[in-house]
Amino acid sequence: MSVAPRKPVITAPDESVAKTARCESSNPPASHVWDYAPAPESLKVTILPRYGHFIDGVFVEPNTGVDTGRPTHFATINPATEAVLSEIAHGSAADVDAAVVAARDALPAWAALPALERGKFLYRIARRIQERSRELAVLETMDGGKPIKESRDVDVPLAAAHFFYHAGWADKLAYAFPGRGKPGPVDVCGQIIPWNFPLLMAAWKIAPALACGNTVVLKPAETTSLTALRLAEIFAEVGLPRGVVNIVTGDGRTGAALVEHPGVDKIAFTGSTEVGKRIAAATAASEKKLTLELGGKSPHIIFEDASLDQAVEGIIQGIFFNQGHVCCAGSRLFVQESVLDEVVQKLTLRLRTLRVGDPLDKNTDLGAINSGEQLSRIERYLSQGVDEGAGLCVGGVSAIAGWDGDTPIRPKGVKGFWCRPCLLTSVQPSHVVAREEIFGPVLAVMSFRTPEEAIARANNTRYGLAAGVWTDKGSKIFELAAKLQAGVIWLNTYNRFDPSSPFGGYKESGFGREGGMHGLRGYVKF
Repeated sequence: MSVAPRKPVITAPDESVAKTARCESSNPPASHVWDYAPAPESLKVTILPRYGHFIDGVFVEPNTGVDTGRPTHFATINPATEAVLSEIAHGSAADVDAAVVAARDALPAWAALPALERGKFLYRIARRIQERSRELAVLETMDGGKPIKESRDVDVPLAAAHFFYHAGWADKLAYAFPGRGKPGPVDVCGQIIPWNFPLLMAAWKIAPALACGNTVVLKPAETTSLTALRLAEIFAEVGLPRGVVNIVTGDGRTGAALVEHPGVDKIAFTGSTEVGKRIAAATAASEKKLTLELGGKSPHIIFEDASLDQAVEGIIQGIFFNQGHVCCAGSRLFVQESVLDEVVQKLTLRLRTLRVGDPLDKNTDLGAINSGEQLSRIERYLSQGVDEGAGLCVGGVSAIAGWDGDTPIRPKGVKGFWCRPCLLTSVQPSHVVAREEIFGPVLAVMSFRTPEEAIARANNTRYGLAAGVWTDKGSKIFELAAKLQAGVIWLNTYNRFDPSSPFGGYKESGFGREGGMHGLRGYVKF
């Protein structure tokens, strides 16, 4: 089902506003679009036809079979072409048990290793990631659909940076927690990561665990396992002791087996709020430590005194980065009434210049949606938003063969999972698109009159992961930073990450922090 764009007038994002916000056409005038010659990245990356699990330092065949009712392997595809890239092992409870046993066996020697030596291993991993950066970036883009310029310039460098940063902490943990005694490892850590930043999330979780002397069993997302398995090769290359990191691939049943395993001392999960709640319930009666980084519906607030051009760029980057597949995406935009029309017009013009196409092309701004299932979810939310009275403005320049119309979702017959960047206006706080996480390139626009109203509307959500504020007034910055209910608040910027900065949320966005000195706390005990 395709969602037809509404033309030519979209009413203002709030009933209290008399003006209208205009989105005249999703077809960009020539003056707003530059022509680019194709600039594809080379595909020279080795991908094996089939992968097993990485357990006790080697790749092994899965134990999945007749007893589990599942095939031993499943296909992982390129979401831009729907072509099969490889076959990934289905992890059974027996596979998870083997990985936990390997991690438990490796624990005494790894925990007893001088902290300085543990740090050296992390430094080696970081350098090897840098040396294989192009290969990892291409693999991440092929497996996940994100633009190569994002994999190359964000994901891979940040993954290396997390290993570098935590390598430095390995022999300084006593300074992180003064007066608490000598910190020791939690022991065996089960880690489950999502499909939106597979390599970065693996580094995000593995690096602090190893720095603190723990061993790891990692379960990557089933649609994006390739870079985690390539990271396993790097662990072997640098001589990381066998069993210190184990990687078991599979679907949600594999993750459930890891959560429920009695030999796991900590679970760290990044993913949806719904799954996070089930994990919290499953571990409630145990002594497992738990860190949850879950969903978000992050507010992005623009005041009339802000630098509007700068703010618009921040809004674009905050919602359309990685096709909106970001837990902290600024998906709710609140604009002060006096500049509402101007901001929407600037956003509309900027939206028309975004290029949707081959993720491996360096000119692409929005790549492919990660899966057909996720594309259907986005389409349902767009339809529901329009049905509830929102106006739909579709942007983007399609570089996809057979898709040159105004529809937000790729037409039938076009290979790949594609969605144009979309604005929803006339959105009310009660609308589903203003309340639920879409996890796609869809921005819901609303308005406010006063700072107090902005704070109240921004906090009117079950989530509390991140927020963004654009203003030139320092007094507003400090007031909103104190009153917004979010774990991370960006001021006159958005989506800025650093390994030294803790990340995490409140309310149904989870608990615990990852990154920085605060993130170490979840991987030590006293």
